[in-house]
Amino acid sequence: MPSSPTSPLPTDQAGPPGGVGAGPWPAASSTPGGASPSPARRDGLYPGPEPEQPTFLWSSEATLPDLHRPVRQAPPPDTDWGWGSTGAGGGTPGDQPGPASGPGPASGKDAADGGRLARLVRGRPDDPRWVRPALFGLLVATAVLYLWDLGASGWANAFYSASAQAGSVSWKAMFYASSDAGNAITVDKPPAAMWVMALSARIFGVNSWSILVPEALMGVGSVGLLYLTVRRAFPAGAALLAGAVLALTPVATLMFRFNNPDALLVLLLIASVYATLRAIETASTRWLVWAGVFISFGFLTKMLQALLIVPVLAIAYLALAPTRFTRRLWQVGAGTLGLVVPAGLFIAIVELVPESSRPYIGGSQHNSILELTLGYNGLGRLTGDETGSVGGGGGGGGGMWGSTGWGRMFGSEIGTQVSWLIPTALVLLVAGLWVTRRAARTDPARAAFVVWGGWLLITMIVFSQMKGIFHAYYTVALAPAVGALVGMGAAVLWRRREHPLATATLAGTLTLTAIWSYVLLNRTPDWHPWIRWAVLIIGFAAALLFVVYRWLPRAARLAVVTAALVAALLGPLGYSMATAAVPHTGSIPSAGPSGSGGFGGMGGGGRGAAFGGGQNGTGQGTFPGGGTGTFPGGGTGGFPGGTGQNGGGQNGTGQGQGTFPGGGTTGGLGGGVGGMGGGGGMGGLLGATDPSDEILALLEQDASSYTWVAASVGSNNAAGYQLATGDPVMAIGGFNGSDPSPTLEQFKQYVADGRIHYFIGGGGFGGQSGGSQASSEIAAWVQENFTATTVDNVTLYDLTASASTSATSSASGSSSGSSNT
Repeated sequence: MPSSPTSPLPTDQAGPPGGVGAGPWPAASSTPGGASPSPARRDGLYPGPEPEQPTFLWSSEATLPDLHRPVRQAPPPDTDWGWGSTGAGGGTPGDQPGPASGPGPASGKDAADGGRLARLVRGRPDDPRWVRPALFGLLVATAVLYLWDLGASGWANAFYSASAQAGSVSWKAMFYASSDAGNAITVDKPPAAMWVMALSARIFGVNSWSILVPEALMGVGSVGLLYLTVRRAFPAGAALLAGAVLALTPVATLMFRFNNPDALLVLLLIASVYATLRAIETASTRWLVWAGVFISFGFLTKMLQALLIVPVLAIAYLALAPTRFTRRLWQVGAGTLGLVVPAGLFIAIVELVPESSRPYIGGSQHNSILELTLGYNGLGRLTGDETGSVGGGGGGGGGMWGSTGWGRMFGSEIGTQVSWLIPTALVLLVAGLWVTRRAARTDPARAAFVVWGGWLLITMIVFSQMKGIFHAYYTVALAPAVGALVGMGAAVLWRRREHPLATATLAGTLTLTAIWSYVLLNRTPDWHPWIRWAVLIIGFAAALLFVVYRWLPRAARLAVVTAALVAALLGPLGYSMATAAVPHTGSIPSAGPSGSGGFGGMGGGGRGAAFGGGQNGTGQGTFPGGGTGTFPGGGTGGFPGGTGQNGGGQNGTGQGQGTFPGGGTTGGLGGGVGGMGGGGGMGGLLGATDPSDEILALLEQDASSYTWVAASVGSNNAAGYQLATGDPVMAIGGFNGSDPSPTLEQFKQYVADGRIHYFIGGGGFGGQSGGSQASSEIAAWVQENFTATTVDNVTLYDLTASASTSATSSASGSSSGSSNT
């Protein structure tokens, strides 16, 4: 787009970005995409003059320029609130250029000023002085929120931290995302997120900061990239608001302070949208291929979840790119190739390498990454048919992972995590599409609404209806789309605020936002009750003042806008700060203050909601879709079956009643072996162990003589010991203890070869939903053939004490052991 009077005029737009039709200015004569723009006309929905100057936050003649006027006239200095131009209207090449300008080389002036780095620091030449400081302020504030006291979470999700530790000492373990450096089994996800953590651990050492800081930086990067994406077609205020909404979404604060793969997934998905919108602007094959590559690495982060938005991106490009349709078709094919090659190459390597030369693929029942992709991490999540998982979903009445249905995102388990501004985003999506309904086919503002709206809708629908494993923190994938739609929708309505319908829509949307925030805040009535009343009162007052906005003095107008932002963001800000104020550990963390919803901190998940959560204590809660219970260390559980004693949270005590599938009656969960068990939350299934110094001393004896210093059922149970010692610990059966790795015969051979020193009792669920019983068979065989020793309430079996006898145990002994589990 023109950044100077001598720049060529665009020919593919019929009006200003975010505008309706051509507006009051002459239309272009033709468009590259073949669409014929409407003749010059005054928009029928919002007749009357353009908004007066100044325009505070959202627009001015410089902010949303006429794309067909060769010279843009900046408003007088005393009335320009510094909102520069939109990406579609100008800017320097390479710094969010508009549709008609690509990423080409810097101009002579740019080169003289230091080129791209100078533009990065300075921003656009026509941006007011405060825009770049505001952006940097947003990024710094986000970094503080995500980094503050980050080390308090320790290993966070020890399941992934153990894989990062393994990758820090073994390139093979890093490539496959093995749970241990002995490469017995991988985690049940593809390796991209582990690559980042393992590389950081190699550089900075294995500690909580080296593992968690990359996640926080991904959060800051996501906010910055969302700003750049929205800024391409909308004012700086819209982009800043979009970034702030993402940064302050409670579940985003949670996941960018945690080491699950979701942080990297969000960053890659935003990058794919950025590349797609750039491709749409100029019909760029290169940017469309980059979009496919970003999605491909998203697949290598969390498999099929990354593919949810692919149909949206493809349809948007086919419908809106400014080139002939046949070219659009082969360009989408090129983008598909960019998607397939990186992920396909990794899958091919894993499938073609002999099984004896690589670790077992965790989460599968047949050592197959294709099975993991299509089953446990794929269609099984939708249907609930997940072999080896600990439970399925339910219909509207609920299941182990909560009730499904159209209200799922707003219910007690999910609502406070992410839904604060979802109603607002939906209303503004409709408003944005309505405003741009008569724009040219290639209008960049409408393309942005289509892409972000499609992301939000398709992801919400899938999350609402999936019957398999579902956790509240998955909803962080909604946050970027919500932020973008709120920023963009507010901008297009603000530009037309002189029209009563636009004003009424703004006021109504703000009222809806305040009411929904009040409802969510009321779910924790004892947590700072003044906040919900402040949100409601301020929101109502600002909504009423919007009606008379045009008659207010300048200072009052600024106060109204500020009040509206406070009403919209105060609730999620409070919950985000509450999230950052406490550590989060275990496998299923949840955002917000205690009692705000979510599935709670299973195995020490931060707030001690469902499952009791938390270390060194007992919490009482409800298992989603099930009964109530006190975990760990006591109370009654909502699991069907018999009894299981000493359910073993971290340093928890007491007895718990209720069965645990795959467990027994003599302690722990997996295989029914010995005493207290050794696991963290729920006997080691969902939280890691914090072993004592005495146990560590035993495990570290002659550690270099063994491939694995110990073996334990379940990945989290093994992870605690591995992270404490720095030596490989075999996770029998993978995450749930339900994978057939190793088999009983393989385990016997490992013992006969002297490759495993100890077996640690407890941990894991054993066979679940059709999963393997190998872990239970191994546990029973160990119990029958080796002598148990209890050290600090943890049962250990020295597998070298009678290895010669054990390796020759009869098959009947194994069969007998199996019948006891």
